[in-house]
Amino acid sequence: MAGKEDGSMMDGVVDAGPGSACRASACENRPLIRLPLRQRLSSKVLLLTVLSVLVAEVLIFVPSVASMRMRWLTTRLDTVAAASIVLADSETPVVPREVQDSVLLATGTKAIALREKGASRLLAMSEMPQTIDQHIDLAHTSEAAAIWDAFDTLFTGGDRTLRVYGPIGNSDKVIELVTSDAPLRQAMLRYARNVAVLSLVISLIAASLVYLVINEMLLRPVRRMHRNMMGFAQAPDDPTRIIIPDNRKDELGVAQRQLAAIQSDLQRTFSEQKHLADLGLAVSKINHDMRNILASAQLMSDHLADAKDPVVQRFAPKLIRTLNRAISYAESVIAYGRTQEAPPKQRRVLLHTIIADVEETLSIEPDSGIEFRNLVPQDFEMDADTEQFFRIITNLCRNAIQAMSADRPGDESVIKRLTVTAGRVGSTAIIGIEDTGPGLPQKARDNLFTAFRGSTRRDGTGLGLAIAHELVRAHGGTIELRDDRTCGTQFEIRIPDMPVSLANWRRQKEAAEAGKGA
Repeated sequence: MAGKEDGSMMDGVVDAGPGSACRASACENRPLIRLPLRQRLSSKVLLLTVLSVLVAEVLIFVPSVASMRMRWLTTRLDTVAAASIVLADSETPVVPREVQDSVLLATGTKAIALREKGASRLLAMSEMPQTIDQHIDLAHTSEAAAIWDAFDTLFTGGDRTLRVYGPIGNSDKVIELVTSDAPLRQAMLRYARNVAVLSLVISLIAASLVYLVINEMLLRPVRRMHRNMMGFAQAPDDPTRIIIPDNRKDELGVAQRQLAAIQSDLQRTFSEQKHLADLGLAVSKINHDMRNILASAQLMSDHLADAKDPVVQRFAPKLIRTLNRAISYAESVIAYGRTQEAPPKQRRVLLHTIIADVEETLSIEPDSGIEFRNLVPQDFEMDADTEQFFRIITNLCRNAIQAMSADRPGDESVIKRLTVTAGRVGSTAIIGIEDTGPGLPQKARDNLFTAFRGSTRRDGTGLGLAIAHELVRAHGGTIELRDDRTCGTQFEIRIPDMPVSLANWRRQKEAAEAGKGA
């Protein structure tokens, strides 16, 4: 049976209520949030990039300043070594004072000594300091010690006396010098200042390049998504506010496509809620006047019941029952829009009679070629609310008739038949509604029993199946679409029923066997 819905709007109205309009108004009035510059993601990324590069420069500066100190001392020692060779090769055993002062002044030292074959020779000396603050062996200084001594000189040096010694080339001669660390500290400060300025320039350049790359790859798409989400929040019903994903294969591309899908779903949901609200308002207006019209029709039907015409006497009770049902539906339509269906008033009913009333209400045209078959046993009883179960069967049967009535090429030879059956398994009543129509399309199957989505017609609302599903669940039962049918559609309803006593079951079985024997 195809998923056609009841054409009467009185048969079920879902009112979205005023909440949808309030939410839409709140979205439209929500102001755009413009973050301050210091709180923007781009500013934070730029700052963190600069800090990261500066930290890297500091880590590079630590070993470089130690290396600079060692180079300075080595250069000073090499200069002194060259001068010491000249002094040592002098023919005079004692170097003249003028030559000593000149060498000491040129090398910036206070004393120079040459050690060879275990003997030490003082080559030049201006004044011998009383104490030596630090002894430095350039040939046996570790990297950790060099770094520690470099920062010690940089922060607390300037007034110390150093004794520096090391080998001359590959010879066994060792040159020693005594000097102040003040020139060394001044050179290290100049070096640190130059490195700091250079590091800052490199940091800004590197940070700018990294920022441009990050901005192009990450920040620009994120800002675009942020602006789109804020714009969509202002007008969620505007299709142009849905983001158009970039052709990216990374995580941001996936996020943009997911955002577009979410926005499309939200927009569809918003449209459905607005449709529900408009439908509820329209039906409430129609219901207000319809109740008065039906009340007048009921008064006129009461007068028809007093008529003596046999034809009138035959149809008057049916007309009165139909009007009573219509009035009952009209009185409950607004309550249906605001709340759930009223709990069913279950009692023992004859299902065959309900199906017969449904057949009369549908009024199938003879020229439609549709055969209605009521195969429910006449004595089949079940616990159900008569009016609600009438609505369930009416909705399902009307959908089937509408599906089989649709013009389809090549279906002239197809037998159009609507069959209603019933049986019982234990304490469960099983009702089947089967047709020979075209069947439900995949879209209707995916949104089965969902209002405004499960319809197979362009102008349908899908409320028929939704109402039937809700009423069946109110009875504590289930309704499902049978997938084992090669053609047509069959819905199967299962309603928990009162257990049948053994005596009644035997009587029913004997009656059935007697009927077969006859």
